[in-house]
Amino acid sequence: MSLLTIDKTISGNSVNLISPKHLSSIKPDPILAFRGLGIKDTTYATHGYHRYPAKFIPQLASSLIREYSREGDMIADVFSGCGTTLVESKIEGRVSFGVDINPVADLIARVKIKPLLPSKIERAFDDLQCKIANNEIANGFNFNERIAYWFRQEEKRKLEILLGCIRQIEDREVQRFFYCAFSNILKNCSVWLQKSIKPTRDYDKIPKDPYSEFIRQVRKMLRGNKEFYNILKSNNQLTTSSKIYCRDAKETKI
Repeated sequence: MSLLTIDKTISGNSVNLISPKHLSSIKPDPILAFRGLGIKDTTYATHGYHRYPAKFIPQLASSLIREYSREGDMIADVFSGCGTTLVESKIEGRVSFGVDINPVADLIARVKIKPLLPSKIERAFDDLQCKIANNEIANGFNFNERIAYWFRQEEKRKLEILLGCIRQIEDREVQRFFYCAFSNILKNCSVWLQKSIKPTRDYDKIPKDPYSEFIRQVRKMLRGNKEFYNILKSNNQLTTSSKIYCRDAKETKI
């Protein structure tokens, strides 16, 4: 049986199908190639918060949202990953919701779609740095054996202090912001092979210092949050709804 692709023209219960042979005759649209975009172009606002495999560039999501929807429409992404579509939907004034079964994706997306008042998160960062410098941990945290396998003792101890300090933050949205930063530095601070997605140890790797990496990561995110906040404020979209659900897409009713 030959492969078939669904055409976007749908009438009633009938769906027009086009063959691969027909598809080969269609010329690519150079506008959607987005040639010439650099890392800065594709990681603006909150898009650069966290690494995530197989991300598509925000310009593609933005272009499709503008072409196929209008302001006030709802955008649904049932495999939302780290939330690229949701961020662009909010910027374009579309209500949105996303679904993903991966708890890490859920964390990243929740942080990316939530603009925080810049002065508020900056003050929280100052307080957090003071606690880290003083090794203030109200409730100690220890990595379990399975996670500790990926870290040397020196980095592991500093990560325990970082995580312990973040856990003391009472404001849930602020806490998530720093959890996201913490999550993104783990690979750099571990013996996980840097260029590998699969779990592989690199015995020659010299891990990055957790404190330096965390400070650098948070400062980067502070710049992204401020840019995102200002974009939404200028577009009058700060209160545009965007929701995340951590669940199996098959259990989602649309």
